[in-house]
Amino acid sequence: MTDINPINYKIHIEPDLNDFRFLGSTEILLKALKPVTEISLNTLELEIFNCKVLAGAGFLDCTFHTHPEKERMTISLPNEMAGEIRLRIDYEGQINDRMAGFYRSKYVAKGKDRYIAVTQFEESDARSAFPCFDRPDKKATFDIEMVIDEELVAISNSPVTLEQTTGDGKKLVRFGETPRMSTYLLFFGVGEFEFIEDPGRVLVRAAAMPGMIKHAGLGLEFGRKSLDFCEENFGTEYPLEKLDLIAVPDFAFGAMENWGAITFRENLLLHFPGITSKAGEERMCEVIAHEIVHQWFGNLVTPCDWKYLWLNESFATYFGYGAVAHYHPEWDMWEQFLHSQTHTALERDSLWETFPIEIPGGEHVVINIATAPIIYNKGASILRHIKGYMGDDVFKEGLIRYLKKHEYACSSSPDMWEAFEEISEKPITQIMKSWIEQPGFPIIEAKKEGNRLVLTQKRFTYLPGDTDQTWLVPISVRVFYDNGDSKIISALLEDKQTSMDLGDDVVAYKVNDRQTGFYRVRYADRRNLHELGKLVSGQGLQAEDRWGLQNDLYALVKGGHAGMDDYIAVVSNYSHEDAFLPLISIAENLFHAYLVMEGHEKEKVAATGRSLLEKVLGDIGYEPEPGEKHTTSVLRDQILFHAVLYGSKDAEKFALDKFSSLMEGDAVHPDIMKSVMQAGALRGDNKVFDWFDERLHSSQSEHERMNILVALSSFSDRTLIEKAQQYILDKVPNRNKFIPAGAMAINPHAVPHMWVWYRSKVKVLEKLHPLHYERVIAGIIPVCGLGKEEEVRGFFENSVTEKGLSKDVVGLSLEKLEINGRMRSYNKD
Repeated sequence: MTDINPINYKIHIEPDLNDFRFLGSTEILLKALKPVTEISLNTLELEIFNCKVLAGAGFLDCTFHTHPEKERMTISLPNEMAGEIRLRIDYEGQINDRMAGFYRSKYVAKGKDRYIAVTQFEESDARSAFPCFDRPDKKATFDIEMVIDEELVAISNSPVTLEQTTGDGKKLVRFGETPRMSTYLLFFGVGEFEFIEDPGRVLVRAAAMPGMIKHAGLGLEFGRKSLDFCEENFGTEYPLEKLDLIAVPDFAFGAMENWGAITFRENLLLHFPGITSKAGEERMCEVIAHEIVHQWFGNLVTPCDWKYLWLNESFATYFGYGAVAHYHPEWDMWEQFLHSQTHTALERDSLWETFPIEIPGGEHVVINIATAPIIYNKGASILRHIKGYMGDDVFKEGLIRYLKKHEYACSSSPDMWEAFEEISEKPITQIMKSWIEQPGFPIIEAKKEGNRLVLTQKRFTYLPGDTDQTWLVPISVRVFYDNGDSKIISALLEDKQTSMDLGDDVVAYKVNDRQTGFYRVRYADRRNLHELGKLVSGQGLQAEDRWGLQNDLYALVKGGHAGMDDYIAVVSNYSHEDAFLPLISIAENLFHAYLVMEGHEKEKVAATGRSLLEKVLGDIGYEPEPGEKHTTSVLRDQILFHAVLYGSKDAEKFALDKFSSLMEGDAVHPDIMKSVMQAGALRGDNKVFDWFDERLHSSQSEHERMNILVALSSFSDRTLIEKAQQYILDKVPNRNKFIPAGAMAINPHAVPHMWVWYRSKVKVLEKLHPLHYERVIAGIIPVCGLGKEEEVRGFFENSVTEKGLSKDVVGLSLEKLEINGRMRSYNKD
């Protein structure tokens, strides 16, 4: 209905937190550009009582029909109408327990179960709380009011303008009109919320459950900083009077950018001194910044179709890191960006089962483990790529122009590129179309012929196949000369192949300087690889380049273009490595190989990992030290448990001694807590299992609870593994079941038993939130399916159709299984 557009919604909600139902009345002011006799709205699981239309001085009844399978209702007007039309619809709905739409979330206060009710509408669940035009391009203003119990608190996007008792133990709470925005950004919630505030031109508040608000100070402080960062960098003031940061006990995602009322998982807003690790604190800050960036990218300017969702998520991801890097330069956020964002995107996009950043079929785009690495991680990496090509100042000026031009409206990808191109006078549109509108990325083969370097591109995939795809690739090469000098040579690779003059007396060359480009590199010249290895050993390359060299090689190992022995030989050049980025990458690559390999090859990987990680832990120390580098703390907790798995006696003794102290009531440093608990489980018995159970149920910290669930997945004893599998189903809250299931799928001792468990419990697991169920599937198939490939494929061929599973998620998981199987067979003794 492109000729009908909403102008304003007036929504009245009366929630009942005992029966988990709500009464609703929605008045919609809309404009019909031409005469109409019918109006179609989105609805889902609402019991519609009546529908009326304003005609003259009063409302007239309208006939209507609901179409549940289409999630729509059709309203028949009493006569043909045009211009402004006002509808009023009364209905009832359910406050569900599915962490979507208008849902309930449980918490414990004074030993009793209590509930709040909150909304989560992205992408298309607003229709389950009120009839609406539930598309991002159908923007309108919203006036919300709620009738709630007198002792409760209501929150929405705008500040409260009226609060008055109704004389029956209830009160009416009315909120100010919102800016013009999309339905998925609307929020309303009710419960025993407590607040802390940071006054200013914009009031910033944190909200949490009773007794928990004392842990929100750090999140509130960084929320204010992120708001200041965004206003400075985006050239537009935040337009609302207040910004709430709301901790929700049960939450399917990490956070949600509702305009003026951002919701979070508790571990991403609440900081517990002595429990929250440095990695946890960093993740909190990054997510808070990410959601506040959305107040501009997504809220102020919204994609006109879900196919342009990357305009929200890529920019929020990139500038989320930017905000944290601005306030915490000592955290090396841009190195961590390469590991957590670019690497994740390269892994995901190396599959044939992938798609462009600008996803076709925007009406049905869903954020899940198939789409997120493309929309968030790859998109943000491409922004880093193009920003390096444009320059920082030009990039910033282009963003400001884009936001100003499209504020309170909708946009598409070309709108962004046009803004960049107008400012930079570079072929941004042509370059970005090649990256945004087609799937995959290139591998650049570098071959030296005399003084010239020949660069050839083709699409990189782990499994064999051919395409004619090409990309416009800004190339940067650092050339090293025998007099000790080096320089950068740049070019724009526009076709399959190009060449550049390196000059005389070249010792070595490193393609993709500082890893700014989104591509992999393969060197045809073994002498160059040898010289680069020497530069790695002597740390003559930047940390980003040391990361890129080994990581590109490991990708070639996974694709069958190099052997595991080749990778282990290159890792020997890193024996004196001290930088977080290459070390965390090598550790993860070795752990992947350890899970995939068998027999002697597995033992070789373990020996390599043991030797390297013992050296690193010896250098940085097993115990965290005051004032140590942030990334050192993050690295230690990532590698300590792996060292134990690989058979390091020193690591095991340290970790088990710490765990014994923990069980006796002593404190363990939060930056090693997860690894210590995993080691305790690995060597643990029933007494240890019971200790975890008690600790889990007594902990108030979601951060700690999540770490305990990972530890519960780390037992080596078969009986305790089976006990933990049942524990997941019986005692772990639905919001967190995917965490131990995923962790168990990479526990080498549990891996042989996970597929049978999944098959036997599939009926229960299918009831999880769709995103969480897909995470379980994607965790189990790639490694736990090894040796059972035909059975796994056969099972999912039927299940995708019968159960409505995401074909993308199943497809990419089966492709990873095939990749791992080929890697195992290529590297057998």
